[in-house]
Amino acid sequence: MNDESADILVLRSDTHGLPAEEYAAMLDERLPDHRVHLARTPAEERDGIEQARVVTGVDIDEELLEHAENLRLFAGVAAGYNHLPLETFSEMDVTVTNASGIHAPNIAEQVLGYVLSFSRRLREGWEREKRHEWRHYQAEELKGSTVTVVGLGAIGTAIVDRFAGFDVHTIGVRYTPEKGGSTDEVIGFEREAFHDALSRTDYLLIAAPLSDTTRDLVSEEEFKTLPPNARVVNVGRGKIIDTDALISAIQKNQIDGAALDVTDPEPLPVDHPLWQFENVTITPHNAGHSPKHWDRLAEIVAGNVNRLSETNGTEGLENVVRS
Repeated sequence: MNDESADILVLRSDTHGLPAEEYAAMLDERLPDHRVHLARTPAEERDGIEQARVVTGVDIDEELLEHAENLRLFAGVAAGYNHLPLETFSEMDVTVTNASGIHAPNIAEQVLGYVLSFSRRLREGWEREKRHEWRHYQAEELKGSTVTVVGLGAIGTAIVDRFAGFDVHTIGVRYTPEKGGSTDEVIGFEREAFHDALSRTDYLLIAAPLSDTTRDLVSEEEFKTLPPNARVVNVGRGKIIDTDALISAIQKNQIDGAALDVTDPEPLPVDHPLWQFENVTITPHNAGHSPKHWDRLAEIVAGNVNRLSETNGTEGLENVVRS
């Protein structure tokens, strides 16, 4: 696994506190006919990339790519890929894949946790527990509410699946509503249809990637349309919600609360106003963490490496974002 002439190079960046060494070991186990090298230093990355056909990591410097001679595939270890030098990869005729889908179970569980914390007012219970205060408070039921999920990819679909047993009405929002989905209703991003859905929404769950369509998707007008009892959950990207509009909506009681695993800006500064609200839950972009992260990713990457070897081409690879 430490042969610098290996055809698969694992870059040294860890993710979510999970060491890249574990990932390299899982690839090595799944690919007995290939040589996997974990680069532990910048020099090892520079030397290793010269012969590597496959490189995998969080990110990659364009200067490092100048040393690549045989590179065919870059396997990103995150779902997001806008931070990668996609134009350079295109010029080099290198296919890029991401980790789409591997985070779906854990992110969906975290979203469900946010929603149940809201509906059962668990935060209030925890606060009273800290004060050793045995005093009842009013809670709600999730049953009968309307849950709108923006984005019906792997994560959004996993979220919808986990709400199936709660007897809620679900609305899915996706780029191609004609494809349908597992929600009770499926709509596109057209303004009239979206605002109609928002007007009926108790829980707005955002699980979409950032694009020209989704940037500032939820802003001042959308917060006006949402009912005052609505809660907003964002596990997509921070810029999908206009932060100033969100702060204003909370201050004006236009919505009842928010749970944010992603923010704009990110990381959220220590003196940012969002920290001050009792009805806002903030987690540090942590929904993607899972002890199964490397295991699930290694399955995808190993499968792609085998297909690349068998066909000597990139057709049919899983999770391609640029080819």
